Amino acid sequence: MTTYVDTSVLAAYYCPEPLSLAAEHTLRNLSSPMISELTLIEFASAISRKVREKTLSRESASTVMAQFEAHLADGYYEVLSLKAREYHLAKSWLGQLTGTLRTLDALHLAVTQTADVSILTADRRLASEARRLGVSAKLLTVRRVE
Repeated sequence: MTTYVDTSVLAAYYCPEPLSLAAEHTLRNLSSPMISELTLIEFASAISRKVREKTLSRESASTVMAQFEAHLADGYYEVLSLKAREYHLAKSWLGQLTGTLRTLDALHLAVTQTADVSILTADRRLASEARRLGVSAKLLTVRRVE
């Protein structure tokens, strides 16, 4: 099954978190996980935040980033580019002036929509907004994928 993997799931997969086991189990069962260029930036930001908040050491963060880069180099993830259509779709959704959609989440959902795949996220708000907009979403929880 092809699935777009949100940064929240990747952070749980590569770093120790309550969702780590669920993220590992779920990601290992995906045949063609997709991410986007935006995910690359968000992932680096998430790891940097963990270092700032002292929930991850610099040494561990370097190891995590190296492992993620190795997975990218090995082609584990299909990395999608954002094009004009994704920006226009995200702007259209945000322009509805309803819901709680955030800018970068709108872009992730637009990539998911145009790729015609589901998004896997650990972010309840993102999953809720995806469903509101008609985008297929799966919510990763400690117990299972909903």
